[in-house]
Amino acid sequence: MDGLVVAVCLQASLSMAPVNIFRHGADEEKAETARLSSFIGAIAIGDLVKSTLGPKGMDKILLGGGKGGSVTVTNDGATILKAIGVDNPAAKVLVDMSKTQDDEVGDGTTSVTVLAAELLREAELLISKKIHPQTIISDAQKYNDSARFQEDLLNIARTTLSSKLLTHHKDHFSQLAVAAVMRLKGSGNLEAIHIIKKLGGSLTDSYLDEGFLLDKKIGVNQPKRLENVNILIANTGMDTDKIKIFGSRVRVDSTAKVAEIESAEKEKMKEKVDRILKHGINCFINRQLIYNYPEQLFARAGVMAIEHADFAGVERLALVTGGEISSTFDHPELVKLGHCKLIEEVMIGEDTLIHFSGVAMGEACTIILRGATQQILDEAERSLHDALCVLAQTVKEPRTVYGGGVDIAVDNCCSEMLMAKVVSDLANRTPGKEAVAMESFAKALMMLPTIIADNAGYDSADLVAQLRAAHMENNTTCGLNMSEGTVGNMAELGITESFQVKRQVLLSASEAAEMILRVDNIIKAAPRSVHHASATNNLSFRLRLFPCYVFSWTCMYKGSKDETHKV
Repeated sequence: MDGLVVAVCLQASLSMAPVNIFRHGADEEKAETARLSSFIGAIAIGDLVKSTLGPKGMDKILLGGGKGGSVTVTNDGATILKAIGVDNPAAKVLVDMSKTQDDEVGDGTTSVTVLAAELLREAELLISKKIHPQTIISDAQKYNDSARFQEDLLNIARTTLSSKLLTHHKDHFSQLAVAAVMRLKGSGNLEAIHIIKKLGGSLTDSYLDEGFLLDKKIGVNQPKRLENVNILIANTGMDTDKIKIFGSRVRVDSTAKVAEIESAEKEKMKEKVDRILKHGINCFINRQLIYNYPEQLFARAGVMAIEHADFAGVERLALVTGGEISSTFDHPELVKLGHCKLIEEVMIGEDTLIHFSGVAMGEACTIILRGATQQILDEAERSLHDALCVLAQTVKEPRTVYGGGVDIAVDNCCSEMLMAKVVSDLANRTPGKEAVAMESFAKALMMLPTIIADNAGYDSADLVAQLRAAHMENNTTCGLNMSEGTVGNMAELGITESFQVKRQVLLSASEAAEMILRVDNIIKAAPRSVHHASATNNLSFRLRLFPCYVFSWTCMYKGSKDETHKV
């Protein structure tokens, strides 16, 4: 009987012992620990970039790793988050969300990250009050954006640029961005807008050119100006006068034999150039190098030849001229040529560029950015890219919302406060715990104007209280005027933002916060063992060496006794 009792007790104790179902080295975080880890990681990401929010937000210096690492100065949220490495799963969710925001609409990358972090900060407080995550999520999904207005594209461009490096020249660059986007005629194809950065001058020297600029040189002794141009765009080797067979050797017994080989190579290249000229072109643009001999042949034929055009430039050039990139030239009737009215050389600063005007795609244009340093040019390009993306989205979705929280304006304090008021009013009419969750959502929305005021050095508590009071009196166009540190009328100041950008910010932030809130378990894979990684590397090394051994043996086998082969 005693033995039976001992056996039962032993079986019970074994059934209660934890069973590890994961590989050795794997880790698991459960329930509150997992949720706390997610909150900490996501909130830390929001705190990292929130000081860059608003027209008076601070910049960050990103120093690349390794010897002579690159230096980037920026306040663009997507650029900052792309440059940092994170291990926390929730932090990675916010980083990916910021990248998606940048890809979808081009702006609002900082806003969406900060809003998601504030939503999770409020959710953490609610969970500490024993409110279930599913209750919080269901209430957040009831929110519906109601701030939708019509305004001008120029005001949107100014609003977007107000938090960027270009804020002091936003009028100038707003006109450039709007003019470029309006040339697209509603297509929204930003590939037709080419941005070139040239050191020298000041930012105000930047301008819009109605055409396409290629930062390359025309061949020697070739025409520098052509009208009514037929363009063949190619990606082919024009250097076959060089032997490319690796390790090949040619033995001759006289210099005459060398001359025969060179003559054969030149004849082969001449045949290729003749096939190209049969297309009836007067301009040849190649992705690869064009060596001296084919360059001379093009010059004799009066054809302009441009070599080593970068792949992105060739792709865009084919798009705007209406041509296609070719690699073979045996069937001219199958090749689609590009066309433009005029090609000529132009000077920008101290550099010579090739200008294509009257291209087939009439909406194509080039924005030339000038600046004193490379860092300024890089940040100006990022800022202008954001404005172009926002304007392109606004052309497709013309609805806009009022901004406010700028130098003249950014990041939509007016609409954030208006949405917070709508949510709070709904919470007041909602019974039960759901009302608490909805109030927290409204508090998270009101944190954006609070952060913007803090970054500008103003009393955020006072300004946000004034703004809330103004909206309670149904002054729904009131927002923060950061140039004076007061509450102003956004309609009178002409401060508007794209509805599409704001909508994407709300959707992305809410969805990211909801996804993180649903997590109750984090499972980390076991790290790779050192022995396994070493064995793999050794195998890879042996596989790389194996062909060399075979090649060496083959050469020795095929060679004569008086020849020496080196591998």
